[in-house]
Amino acid sequence: MARRSVRVLRAHPKLLALPLLGGAAGIAFVLTLFGSLLTTGPFLRDPGPVLFAALFVAYLVETFVASFFSAALVAATREAFHGKDPEIWPALATAWDRKVPLLAWSLVAAVVGVVIRGIESQDGIVSEIVAGVFTVAWSVMTYFVVPVIVFRDPSVREVFEESAGTFRDTWGESIGAMGTVDIVTGLVVLVGIGLGAGAFVATDGLGDAQMPAAVLVGGTVVGVGLLIGKAISGVAKTALYVYATEDSTPQHFEDMDFSGLSGDTSSSDSRII
Repeated sequence: MARRSVRVLRAHPKLLALPLLGGAAGIAFVLTLFGSLLTTGPFLRDPGPVLFAALFVAYLVETFVASFFSAALVAATREAFHGKDPEIWPALATAWDRKVPLLAWSLVAAVVGVVIRGIESQDGIVSEIVAGVFTVAWSVMTYFVVPVIVFRDPSVREVFEESAGTFRDTWGESIGAMGTVDIVTGLVVLVGIGLGAGAFVATDGLGDAQMPAAVLVGGTVVGVGLLIGKAISGVAKTALYVYATEDSTPQHFEDMDFSGLSGDTSSSDSRII
């Protein structure tokens, strides 16, 4: 899945612009929000209620921004799967057309995020286990939320039902794709950390320039790794959704035995929902 997703990115490198824009927008928002809060007296004196309110706003906007650019990536990837040359602005326009369901999904995700954070804030191993199980279940149920919103025009309830149903029908492939992308991204991040450490050692004697050089080298590689991992994840997720719902093999995945990933030797027709 990872290799074939990279094929798509090699054929259409402009797809990388979408997670890059999404990451930049998300980072800018978080820095602005919490930078503003840290300069206010009430937050420093009593961060409790203010912190949870800030977390809700952060979850809401971050989820919307991430979902918006993910929706654009899904839309552009769908064009690539149909043999077309994906363009950035039409993909963003498609995501904007889905802004209402994306915002509704973001509101639900923000509430759930604050609830999970509230559970985690309780002392005790039980609360940590409950929060962990809740997080995993939520991730599974919402894995295909963005493709569902882009490919269809669902209600909020249908978004979750179709996302969970698609994950159920492609559970082996989905877990495999999630794990593989995480492994690839993690390896690149480790390489970046290693190069950063190497740069730190190599610049020994440069004084104040030693740490900036290490951060620049390592941070650049880590950032590129996270960017590519995000793009690979979006492409793989879109491919799985097309496989599960359209009874067709996406371009660049023609030699992929999707059913074999979960050990299912039955025809792909049994997976159509």
